Amino acid sequence: MSSLPVNAIKQAVPRVVRARKAVLTLTPAAVTRLRSLTEGPEPKMVRVGIRTKGCSGQQYDLQYTTKKEKFDEEVKQDGVTVLVDNKALLSVIGSEMDFVEDKLSAQFTFKNPNVKESCGCGMSFMT
Repeated sequence: MSSLPVNAIKQAVPRVVRARKAVLTLTPAAVTRLRSLTEGPEPKMVRVGIRTKGCSGQQYDLQYTTKKEKFDEEVKQDGVTVLVDNKALLSVIGSEMDFVEDKLSAQFTFKNPNVKESCGCGMSFMT
């Protein structure tokens, strides 16, 4: 019995492509607001991060930036680029970013399926 060379075996096995869970999705309201905040003569992006703060332990941290860091995850949707800090990736994965405006406030909100607990005011969370 003759055996196949290792290269022949590797070529015979098809690769399975698995769908990746979206790191972050943006609502149309968030896209519109982000576009108005980041357009201008010098292109800017928004980096989403997490910092230790608040009643439940973590808060979202949004910062302007002009460059992508080495391990940032890049989310491009409808012409807008949002960066997700690599340290926040596991806490943010699968979240939806929205922009909500009412008579008293205007803010970005997150619907995060990873949240296990949040404080009463909704400003901090725990994953």
